[in-house]
Amino acid sequence: MSIFKLIARRMPDLKIKLIQSRMFEEPEHYVKKTFSTALFLTFGILIVAFTFVKKPGVIILAPIIFLFAFSYFLRYVDVKITKITRSIDQEIIFAGRFLIIELQSGVPLYNAFINLGRNYKVIGPFFDEIVEKVNLGTTMEEAMNEAIINTPSPDLRKLMWQVLNSMRTGADVADSLNAVIDQIVRQQQIAVKEYGRKLNPLAMFYMMIAVIVPSLGTTVLIVLATFLGFPIPLPFLLIMAGMVGFVQFMFFAIIKSARPPMEL
Repeated sequence: MSIFKLIARRMPDLKIKLIQSRMFEEPEHYVKKTFSTALFLTFGILIVAFTFVKKPGVIILAPIIFLFAFSYFLRYVDVKITKITRSIDQEIIFAGRFLIIELQSGVPLYNAFINLGRNYKVIGPFFDEIVEKVNLGTTMEEAMNEAIINTPSPDLRKLMWQVLNSMRTGADVADSLNAVIDQIVRQQQIAVKEYGRKLNPLAMFYMMIAVIVPSLGTTVLIVLATFLGFPIPLPFLLIMAGMVGFVQFMFFAIIKSARPPMEL
C-alpha cells in the first residue's frame, strides 16, 4: 500500500468532500498531487532562501516548510467547498422561486429541473446531474438522494429534501418549497443584520491599526530622526509600507469573509 493511499484512508470524508467540491478525482490522486505541489514549493522556497542567506543551515527548515505546505494544500478542498456553498447561497432564493413558478405553471418536475439547470450557473449543474441520471434509468428519488449527499450547501440540501419528501408523500411541492424559501429568507435577513453589527467594530479597528497608527507613527519617526540626525534607510521604509499593506489586506479579507453569501 502506498503512503498516499494510507493518508487518504486516514481521511474517510475526503472522498465525499472531493465530490462536493466538484473535484471529481480519487482521494489517493488528490493526496499525491498535493504532496507533489508541497514538495515543489518547498524546493522553491529553499532555493530562494539559499540565494539570499547563502548558508547551508536553511535546509533544516525544509521539513517544517513541507509539512506546513502539505497541510495547507490538503485543505484546499475545504476552501473550494466553502466557495461553492457561498455561490449556491447567492442563488438559492432566486432558483427556489423559479422552481415554484415553474411548478405552479403546470410544468412537470422533470422539465422544471431541466429549465432550472439552463438558467442558473451554480445551482444548475446539480439539477442537470439529476436529469442526466434519470435519463440513464435511475429513478427520480434515487437521483435526488445522491444529489442531496453531493450537495455542499445546507440550504440547497434542505430544498431538495423538501422536494423529495413531497414526492414521497404526494403533497404539493410548490407549497412545501414556499415554506423552505421563506425560512431561508429569514435566515439571510438575520445574517445581514449580524454582518451590520460586525462592521462597526471592524471599521474602528481598521481606522486605528491600518490608517491612524501607521500615519502618525511614520510622521513621529521622521520627526525624531530629523532632530536626532538619524538617517532612515529606504529599505526600512519599504518594509513598513509592505507591513501596512499586508495589514490592510488582512482587514479586507476578514470583512469579505464575514460578508453574508447573498446579494445585499
